[in-house]
Formats: sequence, C-alpha cells, structure tokens
Amino acid sequence: MNSRESAVPLSGLNRLLSVILENQLRGDCIDLALACPSGDRFYPAGRLKKITAQLLRSASGFSTTYAMPPGSPRLRSQIARRGLHTGMILSPDDVIITHGTMEAISLAVRASTLPGDTVAVESPTFYNLYPMLEDLGRRIVNLPTHPQSGMCLDTLESLAEQRKISAVITIPSGHNPLGFVMPSENRQRLARMAETRQFAVIEDVIYAELQFGDTCIPNIRAFDRDGWVMVCASYTKTVAPDFRIGWLEAGRFRDVARQMKFTSTVAESGLLSESLGIFLENGGYDLHLRHLRRLYERQIDAVRACIADYFPAGTRVSRPQAGFILWIELPEGADTLALFHAALDEKILCMPGLLCSGSRAFNHCFRMAACFELTDRHRMAISRLGALAAHQLNEMK
Repeated sequence: MNSRESAVPLSGLNRLLSVILENQLRGDCIDLALACPSGDRFYPAGRLKKITAQLLRSASGFSTTYAMPPGSPRLRSQIARRGLHTGMILSPDDVIITHGTMEAISLAVRASTLPGDTVAVESPTFYNLYPMLEDLGRRIVNLPTHPQSGMCLDTLESLAEQRKISAVITIPSGHNPLGFVMPSENRQRLARMAETRQFAVIEDVIYAELQFGDTCIPNIRAFDRDGWVMVCASYTKTVAPDFRIGWLEAGRFRDVARQMKFTSTVAESGLLSESLGIFLENGGYDLHLRHLRRLYERQIDAVRACIADYFPAGTRVSRPQAGFILWIELPEGADTLALFHAALDEKILCMPGLLCSGSRAFNHCFRMAACFELTDRHRMAISRLGALAAHQLNEMK
C-alpha cells in the first residue's frame, strides 16, 4: 500500500486507542494488546533496587540535581560501548538521553523534517507513529512491508524519484508488529539510498538486543557514512519500564536534536540514569539479555501453540525473529475491529490491525503482545478470542 487512500481519520484511531488504554489502566481486563511486559521474570528489579538504594545513601546528590542534555555521562558511555554489539561505532558525546523511545523518535522527526514534509513508514507498523506524525504536521506515506525482508525498497526508490521524501522510519530488528529482522543487504541498501537521496533514516532498535539468532545483525547505522541514519532505543522492554529511559544518536542532526530535547523536557532523572548506567557497567545486563531471549522464545512458542489450538482453520501467525510481538492474520472476510469490541465485552484486550496501519488494509489482522505470564487465565482468554473469531466467520457463511 503506497498511500493512505483508505486512511482511517486520526480522531477514530485516537478514540480506539483511548479505549484500549482506559481499559488497560482499569486493571479488570486481560491485556493481550499492549507491549508492556508484566511479571518478575521479565526485569532485574532486585538488582536495580539495590543500586538505586546505594545511590540514594551516597553523598553524590543525584536526587537533587538535573541530568541536563545530553544526559548522564556514565549512561551515555555504556550505550556507546554497547553499540559495538550491533555494529555501531558511537561516541558518548553524540548520544542524547530521552524519555523513552517515543521521545527519541519524535525528536528525530522534528530535527530532520519540517511541518508539511513527507515521512515514509512501514505498513503495518507501530501504532503510535500515526498520531505522532499527524500531531507534528508531517505527511505520511505507507510502504508495503514483507513479513520476512521488511519494507519494499524498490517502492521507496520509486517514491523518492517522484516526490521529496524527508525521512523514513523503520523498525528493522524485531519489527513491531511483524517480528522480522531485516536482512543485512537491505540495511546496506537503505543506508546508501538515504545518502544518495539525502533523507533521514530514523531507526527504532528497541528490540535489537532481543534477536534470537546466535549473533545480532548490525543496525542500519553501522552502514551509515554521512550521518543520515538516526538511532532510537530504550531500556523499557528489557530493564525497567518505569525508568522511562531511552536514547537517540542523531547523526548530522545532533545539535538540533539536543536543543530540542532541552526545550521539550529540559532534563532526565539523574538518579535513574545513573542506576541504569551502573547496571549496564557491571556486566549483569548481558546475563539478563540471555535470560530474556530464552524466555521470549519459549513464550512465543507457547502462545503460538495456543492460537493453533483455539483459532479457526486458516489463521496464520507470525514467527518473530526478535522481541515478543505476534501478528495474527485471520481468514479472508474477518473484521478484527468487530472482534476487538466483542472481546472487550468479555474483558479481553487485543489490538485490531487498523491501528497498526492507519487504514483498513489489515482489517483481518490483529496484534498480540506475548509478554505476560501465561497463566490459565491468559490461556482461557486466548481460547475465548479464538471462539469469537470463529463465531464471526461462521456468521458470514
């Protein structure tokens, strides 16, 4: 899909998202929709509590000072060091600490484009990109995206010949929601295209360290020669969601992004940044990542097995190469917006495909986040969701 001809109005998307968030906050629904890992197995809470308590007892003054942009030197040094694991040579001076990945992406868009500029996104993609880009006044163009190889670069090349593309947002590792890891040759081609066409590539690598292979495929930034690739990430999915600590390496747009960070939110928490920096520094993070990769692989297999058992024949489920997001494609004619409302009546939350595309192109698909403790209650919810989908399809016959 190369345009948004069948686009759903932003007001409709926002209302739907508000319903999901309100019900998730209420706490009486079984949440299969949001990518918010829940449970002690997913986070190193004990170690972080110990580090933070030690800092509070120290005389360092972390609770009484701001961590002004670009942020904690210790944390930025650790982020730069860890960049080597995904093929990047980063300088701590170029890293900006942000309030999660979303602020990093927003800063990257604002630093590299102007209102009215065109930003290309994968379709489907992370649901929050559409309202963010519309709020910023950017034009959106959808790129068809293959469930194994990623965005269609031929389509992007053709579009760039026809009109000015100012930026491309991609989630190449553990794509949300398709789960693929973009092949290395495609990453190199995109980096070269950005250099030739002079558009920014905004690379969301939040799941890059949760790749299930023996080695991590290098980030697109590893192939960048002239600063057109900007990297956005956070530790909300791997270490501490409540810390809300992310980061941005903005390439040639660094100085603009740093100034925008200050005018947007002034600073980040010095205490939490230092706690995370110490955790990354002491070696516990790599052990924790190995645990998470094994955990999510098992979790994905278990949830996929549940879907195979309970959903109607013809249902297809993605097999993620990183992260924990599943993309479920129901047989032709299914309506996942109607399924969402039917499930909500039974206190089950799922995410209909139109939220992930800003259009009805994926109205037969929905997203499920397999980042919960797979209890009997969750199994029953998946079973009931499958029964509702089967009932909907039977009613069409």
